[in-house]
Amino acid sequence: MKYIYYLLILSLSLIQCKKSEPKTGVTANNDSIANNKNLNISILIDLSDRIDPEKYPNPSMAYYQRDLEYIKAIKNGFIDHVKSKKVMQLNDQMQIFFNPEPSDSKINDFAKQLKVSFDKNTSKETINLVDEKYSTLPEKIYQSAIQDKQYVGSDIWGFFKNKVNDYCIKDKHRNILFILTDGYMFHKDSKFTENGKTSYLTPELVKSLKLNMSDFKSKMDEKGLGFIKANGNFNNLEVVVLGINPEKGNPFEGDIIKTYWDNWLKEMNVAKYQVKDADLPTNLEPIIKNVILNK
Repeated sequence: MKYIYYLLILSLSLIQCKKSEPKTGVTANNDSIANNKNLNISILIDLSDRIDPEKYPNPSMAYYQRDLEYIKAIKNGFIDHVKSKKVMQLNDQMQIFFNPEPSDSKINDFAKQLKVSFDKNTSKETINLVDEKYSTLPEKIYQSAIQDKQYVGSDIWGFFKNKVNDYCIKDKHRNILFILTDGYMFHKDSKFTENGKTSYLTPELVKSLKLNMSDFKSKMDEKGLGFIKANGNFNNLEVVVLGINPEKGNPFEGDIIKTYWDNWLKEMNVAKYQVKDADLPTNLEPIIKNVILNK
């Protein structure tokens, strides 16, 4: 009986030890968990005439001001992420892009100042300086573009084709690309058609395609409509599109724009994506923060 008793005690001890052991190797690669803690955030700003407060007025809040609040929310989420890490673990960066680059050298200089990175040598003063830069410089960019009124469009398609891999994706990082746009795409240097698909989307194109009924999705499938695939290697990229703002007159215009984007991002193997309307910043701030903090 004593022998059996000792065996029972030993078995119970082994079970307790096994329960208290930390679980390791739950995922295929523990390094990937650590890598996800490093953020690489890019913001692509569409500086087309969509930001013109005279051409597209909004009594509740101008669209360029919404953009500024979106950028502020992205910055706040990024700073919260950085402050949540130990200094020795810092390996994070954030930057702003335009495509094409504006002719105004001041805007490009502001963008250079907004390319920031944090590493183990980063001081608290540097973090505060970044906070200050992102609170003032983006507004100077928008004001300069609005006053200049030289709106050349935004080559988002060309950015995905030629620049995203080099500029927005880093190994061992969570790569998040925020795109501030009304959802339409147009640039004279990236305007072509391929078997019904296009590298651009304008209100005029939507009208010409007669996508003004609730069966627009079946029509799109039937005609093979959508954006031309610009790349296919974005499985290490998350994309958040903010500011979808359809022209009035077609009740399905916003849904059509989102369908174009959904299908395009899916076809390019983007890991995760969201496409959001030009909603008031107070409504989008929690969504932006949750994306950055991976909640």
